[in-house]
Amino acid sequence: MNKTRQAKPSTELTVQELEAMTAELDAEFVADTFGPPPPEVRARLRRAKQKRGRPRTGRGSQAISVTIEKTLLTQVDALARRRKTPRAQLVARGLRAVLAAEQQVRRGTHRKRPSRAAP
Repeated sequence: MNKTRQAKPSTELTVQELEAMTAELDAEFVADTFGPPPPEVRARLRRAKQKRGRPRTGRGSQAISVTIEKTLLTQVDALARRRKTPRAQLVARGLRAVLAAEQQVRRGTHRKRPSRAAP
């Protein structure tokens, strides 16, 4: 069975042992002894510097403030929970649908709703 050695408390060390432990702390310009990081460390540093958060799609995203009726917002949140999708994704999907419908109207390729007969 391997028995790990316990370090002596610093109060029990000799002067020579203390000097040996602190010798590297007395050296000046320790940073000058380092070389460039190896490729795997550079790659890890590059990944750490990348911005975190929502993945970039298209040209990125922009946070906006929009006022929405409370009842509509409650319905949207419920749908988002059911679909397990973020609210922002639902809103973006709805806006894309409105824009697509508007393009169809401009091109004249939209389906006309049947007119309601007057009572």
